[in-house]
Amino acid sequence: MTIKEVAELAGVSSAAVSRYLNGGSLSEEKRSRIRRTIEETGYHPNLVAQTMRTGHIRQIGVIVPKIHSDSVSQVTAGIARQLRQRGYVTLLGSTDHEEGDALGYLDIMQNNQVAGVILMGTCLTPILSDAMRECRVPLVVTGQNYPGFPCVYHDDYNAVRELMKLMLARGHDRVAFLGVTEKDVAAGQHRRQGALDAVREAGLDPNAVPVMVCEFTAESGYLRMKELLKRHPELNGAVCATDTIALGAMKALREQGRKIPEEFGIAGVGDSWACSTAVPELTSAHLYFRECGEDAAALLLSLIERQEEEVTGEMPMRQMMLGYKIIERGSV
Repeated sequence: MTIKEVAELAGVSSAAVSRYLNGGSLSEEKRSRIRRTIEETGYHPNLVAQTMRTGHIRQIGVIVPKIHSDSVSQVTAGIARQLRQRGYVTLLGSTDHEEGDALGYLDIMQNNQVAGVILMGTCLTPILSDAMRECRVPLVVTGQNYPGFPCVYHDDYNAVRELMKLMLARGHDRVAFLGVTEKDVAAGQHRRQGALDAVREAGLDPNAVPVMVCEFTAESGYLRMKELLKRHPELNGAVCATDTIALGAMKALREQGRKIPEEFGIAGVGDSWACSTAVPELTSAHLYFRECGEDAAALLLSLIERQEEEVTGEMPMRQMMLGYKIIERGSV
């Protein structure tokens, strides 16, 4: 059976069937008729012919920095859900924060005719930036606002700024910040700046705030908090760049006999599932990770559709910032 025959049975044009198969925009009435016809006939598109026609198969490459992360899994789930609804398969590559692996995945995915790539951004280097600009298929970035690339990212600055304002309002005014490498602009630079600006706005000296750089692990949060308490026993609060760091820091506080939140307030970022299992439950900034994945996938598919339709003119540059929500629990 051919696309033309499916179109005749559904009472639509061949172009409409092609758009349906490629995830293009259609009226719900036409979409329902085509879907019903395909289900009744058992039609399957010829992937070889499709690849020859479009230059790619219905696969999207997704490159992530690691897989053992609640935020990464949520973003990936959002991507996969959106792609699945549009008939695409997700191919996942994990770099373990190695730039060379990201470059390798970009090359491999393009050579295997993926329709597009979603890159979960961490640290943008000149080499990676060049490779992204030379990418032969549409590419979208999540989690970072990379200049010159389509992006879906979070309001990291204001999320942490509001967390720190809450911390100070609760009387925890001798505070520290447990951050991450500033090579990561969103999680490193923006979250740190949000915390320090909140301190400044409260009339306190941001230069007096101890800042520790952690890895993205609970163990690192634990070790850095032990170090902080030794150097600055007067501290009574800390905002952490991630929930994972905060959970590790809470362990150090418990070992030192610091009561949370009576003697020491603590908060994280991400609103992971572990926040509600901690004792006490962890106050956190909820970032819309799943929605980030869904929006990134939708944005990428719109770019693919534009490319397939050979729309002339400069491709539109969309950079979407998502909001946040402070979830108050018992740790502040």
